[in-house]
Amino acid sequence: MNQTPQQDSNPGPVDVVIMAAGKGTRMKSRLPKVLHRLGGRALLAHVAGTAARIGARGVVVVTGHGADQVEASMAGGIGNASLRFARQEPQLGTGHAVQQAAPLLADDGTVVVLSGDVPLIGEETLRALVAASAGSKLALLTIEFDDPSGYGRVIRSAGSGQVRGDLRGEVQAVVEHKDATEAQRAVREIYSGVMAVPARLLKGWLARLDNNNAQGEYYLTDVVKLAAADGVPVVAHITTDALQVAGINSPAQLAALERAWQLRQANALMEQGVRLADPARFDLRGTLECAGDVEIDVNCVFEGAVSLGEGVRIGANCVIANARIEAGAVIHPFTHIEGEKAGVTVGAGSLIGPFARLRPGAQLGAEVHIGNFVEVKNSTLAAGAKANHLAYLGDATVGERVNYGAGSITANYDGANKHRTVIGDDVHVGSNCVLVAPITIGAGGTIGGGSTINKSTEPGALTVARSKAVSFPNWKRPQKKPKA
Repeated sequence: MNQTPQQDSNPGPVDVVIMAAGKGTRMKSRLPKVLHRLGGRALLAHVAGTAARIGARGVVVVTGHGADQVEASMAGGIGNASLRFARQEPQLGTGHAVQQAAPLLADDGTVVVLSGDVPLIGEETLRALVAASAGSKLALLTIEFDDPSGYGRVIRSAGSGQVRGDLRGEVQAVVEHKDATEAQRAVREIYSGVMAVPARLLKGWLARLDNNNAQGEYYLTDVVKLAAADGVPVVAHITTDALQVAGINSPAQLAALERAWQLRQANALMEQGVRLADPARFDLRGTLECAGDVEIDVNCVFEGAVSLGEGVRIGANCVIANARIEAGAVIHPFTHIEGEKAGVTVGAGSLIGPFARLRPGAQLGAEVHIGNFVEVKNSTLAAGAKANHLAYLGDATVGERVNYGAGSITANYDGANKHRTVIGDDVHVGSNCVLVAPITIGAGGTIGGGSTINKSTEPGALTVARSKAVSFPNWKRPQKKPKA
């Protein structure tokens, strides 16, 4: 809620500054801290995505440690926002970071300051913060912690202001933990690191910052006391959602936030009717759309964009990325579906796995069966086709009702180029066959087990290509020579 009534003032365009210059020493990693992943995405990507969703006109990312790597990670841009970078070298504090961004900010907008290592800040929270700023105020996102150690304390006057049933005065300053008195350290309301402020006011305060403090740094929080001294209202938007303001400083914190985030995703799916065997053993690292009566067993990982149709069942320990699985399909345990850019489609009523692998470009029709230890890559299987075990189909077009035997493969690569195999409707391919592409197996044909086929076959033909069996009666195996 806002401490003061929301006004109708127009905040103007919104520009976002994302602080992403820190080294993240406690992560003990060569990877810049903001590029560590949560829910399958870099921490910075989460923050940038939220900036795009609030309709930011421009985004300035302040980089420093690993700047080239961080900037390269943003090559795809941020929605419709203009993207620019400001280097902070050396890193002399949060105020110094925003000072580097200031020349890139237009005077007519509201600036929202975010941290690249606080990934779960919410869109609606930021919209409310911008509204609280109202084009004329400094708005801070705050929260109360039972143990606020290490955080900047929000210092208020003794005046009145009804908020959630307790009396709060006007915000006068934010004091960092190392600079706080014992009385100030007893304050439980802390500044989250997120603010919204008119750009024209922010620039003036940034120019007046000094580093006369315990850490010898330029604190962004000092703009609060400067605003109060200038008579500019400072308002607090108080959140109770600790996940939104949780920052990452260590692998342990990252793991804890990952679990909390995943549990939130699991609960949202269950509210939609998805049945999860155990929400504590569920990982969503992208987007997951589910129709009615979907069931998901334990230890499943969903990456990229995945959609599950009506009544789909996902067995335990599956990894599914960038796939559309249509109504009634069953994905048995330990199946790996990796759609990447080409995507994978599993038709209605199909049975996949266990221990199957569908690679990019696998397009399966209705009631297709792909069994254990079968791999399908860049291939189309029409309705009713079956490859039940120990087989490979690569760069193939497979017709309806084809039965593809155990141990059979399409030899699609000649050492330089890929070639396609076409298998007509109602073909039966026996076990342990090699189909050497490019080749077409005519509709209704049969390939005898153990055959290597390197020429196309006519429809309805039986084709066998193997040596005549030769038997030698009473043949003796070689014997080991006795040791001397």
